[in-house]
Amino acid sequence: MIYAMGAIGFVMGFVFGQMLLYFLLRHRKRYELLEDKSLWWQYGIINWACAAMGAYGMIEMYRLYYGPY
Repeated sequence: MIYAMGAIGFVMGFVFGQMLLYFLLRHRKRYELLEDKSLWWQYGIINWACAAMGAYGMIEMYRLYYGPY
């Protein structure tokens, strides 16, 4: 069951990361988003970090409420 909670947290974190990127990149032009390769390093990692934190958070909440495993 802990794997299911981790997967749910990962998906929820990924969606949160997408919403965060939408907020952060809303003033960028379309051509700038397509042509500027440095944006991947600046903003691309944010989405995966949010997904990892979401998975970690859900696993820790599961452990808190339902025991170690």
